[in-house]
Amino acid sequence: MPTGGTTAPFAAGSRYRQLLDAARQYRPIRTAIVHPCDAVSLLGAIEAQAAGLIVPLLVGPRRKIVKAAEDAGCELTNIEIIDVPHSHAAAERAVALGRECKVEALMKGALHTDELMASVVDKAGGLRTERRMSHVFALDVPHYSKPLFITDAAVNITPDLDTKRDIIQNAIDLAHALGIAAPKVAMLAAVETVSAKMQSTLDAAALCKMADRRQIVGGLLDGPLAFDNAISSEAALSKGIVSAVAGQADILLVPDLEAGNMLVKQLVYLAGAQAAGIVLGARLPIILTSRADGEQVRLASCAIAQLLVRRREGSAQLEPE
Repeated sequence: MPTGGTTAPFAAGSRYRQLLDAARQYRPIRTAIVHPCDAVSLLGAIEAQAAGLIVPLLVGPRRKIVKAAEDAGCELTNIEIIDVPHSHAAAERAVALGRECKVEALMKGALHTDELMASVVDKAGGLRTERRMSHVFALDVPHYSKPLFITDAAVNITPDLDTKRDIIQNAIDLAHALGIAAPKVAMLAAVETVSAKMQSTLDAAALCKMADRRQIVGGLLDGPLAFDNAISSEAALSKGIVSAVAGQADILLVPDLEAGNMLVKQLVYLAGAQAAGIVLGARLPIILTSRADGEQVRLASCAIAQLLVRRREGSAQLEPE
């Protein structure tokens, strides 16, 4: 048995295939595809539909959507299109559909993430909840013994302590929905000791105490931890770190968006990882995909959204009236 999180390589995409297998027990979720006006974003929706993950509702300029379908060589038979004039209108209409409970998820098409999220976070007509929204990358890393979640590398640029609390809780809730009962959360910094000169270490210490006081629930937290000590038991042992999280982290909380973005891209381009992504903390899941994502990553992102929606429904049914 390996003693740390790192181990012999797994087949690429094996964990995503497990996600897809888990999703097959549920019916597809009705999903608004926001401005799917290029071949890549439109194909992502069609692939997810064919896999039984979503029922797509295409929101954007009809003429551009039809042209994208022609370019992609795919049919739009029996797929509903809501014709709006431009990407901004598509974002507003998709968010309105979510607010009206006419769709169960949103999926980013050929528009900037900032444009979509501006409509999502709008105070008057958006999809806000009491929780701060945040993004989670769900990575399939060939040399790591289990799925790895990194947050937040796409939405919150320089999160403060309260925002980090919500970021962690969002990620823990996601892990629960994917069948991880007690996820281990490592709060990353450059060092393993608390230093008044390094805000990330102070935040990590405070977040651990917040978990002790049940301001964060459902997971096991430790930090500050450097990246090597978070994912390698051998590295943690060499530093004399005694921790139930070190070397076995499920979730990595990064200090800020820049650090997270660089970490994810290094894992993808140097370690052969695949990175599905989703935004949490809104009224419904928001699937964020990139033009660089392959089919398996796009499907995994949709499977995560589907599992979130369906398992939330199951949890709601179990709650006493």
